[in-house]
Amino acid sequence: MSRVGKKPIVIPQGVDVTVNGNTVTVKGPKGELMETLNTAVVVTLASGEDGQEVQFTVTQEQDKNERAQWGTARALVANMIEGVTEGFTKKLEVNGVGYRVNLQGRVLVLNVGFSHEVKVDLPVGVDAEVEANLITITGASKHDVGSFADALRKIRKPEPYKGKGIKYVEEIVRRKAGKSQKAGE
Repeated sequence: MSRVGKKPIVIPQGVDVTVNGNTVTVKGPKGELMETLNTAVVVTLASGEDGQEVQFTVTQEQDKNERAQWGTARALVANMIEGVTEGFTKKLEVNGVGYRVNLQGRVLVLNVGFSHEVKVDLPVGVDAEVEANLITITGASKHDVGSFADALRKIRKPEPYKGKGIKYVEEIVRRKAGKSQKAGE
């Protein structure tokens, strides 16, 4: 049994959820998100004690794959509701001598030690703010914000010797000692 999938999601004020087959659309103050869920999961809207609720069931509770999809579907819809109400944020830090970041319209311009500037377009639904060496990425979709932050980090991963590169603010980079020279050489 999926413990996560059994829990209904209470729809907060100002959020509109519509279910059309296995497609769920969530509209709120921060935008609109749409997700097509696995066909094994049945999504229904019901009136609960706390107001409107989204409930999830599966066609066969004994099937292991359907139980796995049950919890996944609930988590996806819960993230959509959180995204359109509060939004998601990732913060990246750029470390290194001469490393700079600028935002020109909807294009991030990175100077991170290459012979050229790296220009990255912001995806639809994702916004960015640049303050000194910090990049703050915000958006309604948890997937879009996370994948864009990861794509930026992959441009110049933090290296373990000097710690130069693009890293998440809360990320800890394990440092290594450099080569030591033998005595007498």
